[in-house]
Amino acid sequence: MAKKKQNVRDEILAEARSWLGTPFHHQGRLLGVGVDCVGVVIGVGKTLGFINFDTTSYARSPNADEMRKVLRQHMVEILIKDAKPGDVLLFAFDREPQHVGFLTDTGLLHAYAQVRKCVEHSYDATWQSRVRGAYRFKGVE
Repeated sequence: MAKKKQNVRDEILAEARSWLGTPFHHQGRLLGVGVDCVGVVIGVGKTLGFINFDTTSYARSPNADEMRKVLRQHMVEILIKDAKPGDVLLFAFDREPQHVGFLTDTGLLHAYAQVRKCVEHSYDATWQSRVRGAYRFKGVE
């Protein structure tokens, strides 16, 4: 019996989940060693060939306008309501967005400074209220 080809969104989620447990480290990019929220997105995108870009020229509290600009340059902006597992959500904790994470089939996956590692947890009403944008890797339907 032929093996079913893995869906690209499943590949994104599998790669993102390989980062789970990686300690939080501002501007980190090393699987199992240290990563921040942007690093997870860049790591997954680079590994799967969706992006060939990186930047570490941001502060602990990134500039929201610059963050949106970079996301729009390297991904496709989509409506929040159209986000699917494997897409990237942009979050605001206060007024301005400065955090990203992957929507998954069971919740949200991101490098979360408050718990000091990359985690996956529920995408509850509190997290949903923080979403300010949604993005998709180019070429993903």
